[in-house]
Amino acid sequence: MPKIPFWFIVLLIFNSLRINAQEKFTISGTVSEMRSNETLIGVNIILPEIQSGTTTNEYGFYSITLPKGPYKLIISYLGFNPIYETINLSEDLVKNFNLTEVTENLDAVIITEDVNKRNIRTPQMSVNRLSASVIKEIPMVFGESDIVKAITLLPGVTSTGEGGSGFNVRGGAADQNLILLDEAIIYNSSHLFGFFSVFNPDAIKDLRLYKGGIPSRYGGRVSSVLDIYQKEGNSKSFHMNGGLGSVTSKLLVEGPLKKDKGSFLFGGRSSYAHLFFPLFDLDNSAYFYDLNTKLSYKINDRHNLFLSGYFGRDVFRIQDSFENSYGNAVFNFRWNYLFSDKLFSNLSLIFSNYDYDLKLSFVEFDWISGIRNFNLKYDFKHYISNNFKLQYGVNSIYYKFNPGDIRPTTETSGINPFKLTDKYALENAVYVDAEHKLSDKLSLSYGLRWSMFHRLGQNELNIYEDDLPVVFNEEFQIYEKAQPVDVRTYKRSDVISKFANIEPRISVAYQLNTESSVKASYNRMSQYVHLLSNTNSPTPLDVWTPSGKYVKPQLLDQFAVGYFKNFKNSAYALEVESFYKKVKNRMDYIDGADLVANNAIEQVVLNGKARAYGTELLIRKNKGRLKGWLAYTLSKSEQQTKGRTPRETGINNGEWYKSPFDKTHDISLTGSLELSDKWKLSSNFLFQTGQPATFPNGQYQFNGVTIPNYGGRNTSQLPSYHRLDLSATYAPKKNKSKRWQNYWVFSLYNIYNRRNAASISFRRNQDSGMNEALRLSIFGIVPSISYNFKF
Repeated sequence: MPKIPFWFIVLLIFNSLRINAQEKFTISGTVSEMRSNETLIGVNIILPEIQSGTTTNEYGFYSITLPKGPYKLIISYLGFNPIYETINLSEDLVKNFNLTEVTENLDAVIITEDVNKRNIRTPQMSVNRLSASVIKEIPMVFGESDIVKAITLLPGVTSTGEGGSGFNVRGGAADQNLILLDEAIIYNSSHLFGFFSVFNPDAIKDLRLYKGGIPSRYGGRVSSVLDIYQKEGNSKSFHMNGGLGSVTSKLLVEGPLKKDKGSFLFGGRSSYAHLFFPLFDLDNSAYFYDLNTKLSYKINDRHNLFLSGYFGRDVFRIQDSFENSYGNAVFNFRWNYLFSDKLFSNLSLIFSNYDYDLKLSFVEFDWISGIRNFNLKYDFKHYISNNFKLQYGVNSIYYKFNPGDIRPTTETSGINPFKLTDKYALENAVYVDAEHKLSDKLSLSYGLRWSMFHRLGQNELNIYEDDLPVVFNEEFQIYEKAQPVDVRTYKRSDVISKFANIEPRISVAYQLNTESSVKASYNRMSQYVHLLSNTNSPTPLDVWTPSGKYVKPQLLDQFAVGYFKNFKNSAYALEVESFYKKVKNRMDYIDGADLVANNAIEQVVLNGKARAYGTELLIRKNKGRLKGWLAYTLSKSEQQTKGRTPRETGINNGEWYKSPFDKTHDISLTGSLELSDKWKLSSNFLFQTGQPATFPNGQYQFNGVTIPNYGGRNTSQLPSYHRLDLSATYAPKKNKSKRWQNYWVFSLYNIYNRRNAASISFRRNQDSGMNEALRLSIFGIVPSISYNFKF
C-alpha cells in the first residue's frame, strides 16, 4: 500500500494557511428551487473571472471565502435557468438563491461551458450522476422507470442478469456495493426478485455513483457507493403527481407543514398484476408495495430538522404450498446545524432493517432471517478557504445478524423449532477529507479513514483443531467440513475478534488547458460484512455474515487514471479511464457448499483473492435536440483461492478463474430526441459478453447412472446478451392557467424479441435418453403504456 509522506501533508496545509493570511470574507447560503423551496444538491456557484467556484452540499448549502473586492457570480443547475449576480464583497455575506425550472429549450446557454470546465478542473473522477428526469426517459421493462437499471447504462457497471436488480461495478460482486438511501443502508435493492428496484424515481432528488476515487466519508464496501437522497417536499403549496401503468401504479403527495418553514412528502407504489391471475385459473400471487416519506422543518437559519423513512415489502406465493416475503425498513432523523458561515454539520440517527420470511406449507415450517443495524453519524464540512476545504466526522454502526429461525407452522409438523445462532458486531470509523486547489492547473483531493470492527459475543462459537473449520481430504483431493472440538459461549459484551484498518484516499487533477485534463486516484477500502450467496445476484434467501474468527475482512486497493476533454464549446464530452483493483480475503466456497440454514458457515468457505482491470470510455452529447451518451467497457474480473499448504489443491487447482461478474465487452448507447413540443423519443441499446458459467464437459456411467463431469470453474459462458428498447413520450400542450399536467409514455422493451439466456441447465431427455441443454429466458418483447400526471 503506497504511503503519503507526512511532510507532504504538512506542506500542503501550511501552504493553504499561508494563502489564508490575506484579508478575506465569506459568502454563504443555500440554493433552492423557486416553486417548492426544495434544496438542490450539486448546484454550481461559478466565478468566471477568477476561474473558480464551488458546489452546494447534500443540503443545498455553499460557502466561498474570497479576498475583498467585486465579483461576478453564476449560479447554474441542469434543467434550471441560471442566475447572474454581481456582488461587492467587503464583509461576510449570507446570500440565498432560488432557481426556476427551464420552461423552454434554449439553444445557447453560456453557463454550460463554465459548468463542464469546472468538471475538468476538479480532482473528482470515477463518479456518475443521473437526474430523475433523465432516468424517466430511459425505456424500461413494464414501462417502470428504474434507478438501478439506469446506472447499468454507464461505463463500468453491468447488470447481474436478465430481470436482475442488483448490479456489478468494475468486476465486483453485488454485495461489494454500498447502497444508501438518505444515508441508510439498503441491503436488498430489488422488488419481485429483480424485476424492479426499491427506489421510486418520483421521490428521488439526487443520486451519485462512486466507482473509484471514493471519498473517505464512505466505507464498509470495496466496489462502489450508490448514494441516493430523497426529496424534502414542497414547503410553499400542495402538489401531487402519480402514474398508472400496465403492472404498477404510484402516487406522491407533498406540501407545507408550515409555509416556507416545514414540508412533508409521502410517496407510494404498488404492483397489481397478480389481481388478474384468477382470470387464468392461477392461484398464485406476486406483488410488492413501498412507501417513501420525509418531513423537514427549518427552525431558523442555523437549525434544520429532517425525518425520512422507507418501507417496502414483496410477497410471492404459489398456491398454498409456498410463500416468500421480504422487505427493507429504514428511518433517519437528521439535524443540520450551521456553526458559522464556514462550518456546516449534520448529525444522523439511522435505523435499517432487512428481513425475509419463507413459509413451506407442504413441510409445515416457517424460516425467518434478517440483518438489522443502528447507525450514528456526525459529519462536518469546514470551508476554510476557497482553495482548501475539509470534511471530517465519526460513524458507529451496531449490527445484529439473524441467520435463521425455523418454526413449525402446525402442531403435527415433523419439524422441530431450531434457532441459528445470532451474531453481533460493532463497526466504528473516523475520517477526514480535504479538497485542495494548489494552483490554477493542479488540484488534489485526499483523505484518511480509520475503521475498526469488533465481532461481539454470541451464545455459541465452534472451536476447531488448529483453527481450521475446513479440512482437505488428500485421498479424494476435496475440501470437507471439519468437526468442532469444542463450543464456547460468550457474553454480549465480549469481543471475539477485532480488526482495524487505515484507509488512505487520494485523487489528483492536472488541467492541460481550458478544455482537457488528466486525473489519477488511489483508494484503499475495507469490508467487514459479507453476503453468502452461491448465485450470481442477490436473492431473498441470501444471508449476511460478519467478519470474525474464521472469516476475514475484505481489503481493496484500487488505482485509476483518466483523460477528460470537452469539444465544441462543451457540446460534446469525452471521458477515458483505466483501472486496476485487487481484493484480499475475497470469500470463496468449497464444492457442494450448503449456505441455507447453515449454523457453521465457516465450514464451507475459504479466504481467497480477486482482481479486476479494464478501460472505460464515455462519450456524451450535451446540447441540441438529440442528446445522449455512448459507454464502452473492456475489462477482466478474476478470482483465485490457493491451497493453504503445498499439499492442498485450492479452489480450481489454485489457478485464477473468471469471476461470475466478468464481462469482457460491455456497450450501451442511450439517446433522446425532441421531435416537437409534444413528442420525445428515447432509446437504448445494450450488448454484454455472456456471463461466465460452469458447464459439464463430459459424463461417465456408475452403476447404470449417468453422471456429468465438470471441468474448471467458469470456463464456459452464456450467450452474449443484447437488446434494443424504445419509448415515446407524449405531453399535451401545457395550459398555463391550469395546474393539471399529464403525459403518456409508450415503450417497447427488447424490440426485436431477443431471447437472452438468464441461465442454461442440463437434463436427460426422457424420450431419446440423450442429454440436452435447456435455456431459460425471462423476457422477450414487452410492450407497455403508462399515464402520468401532476398538479
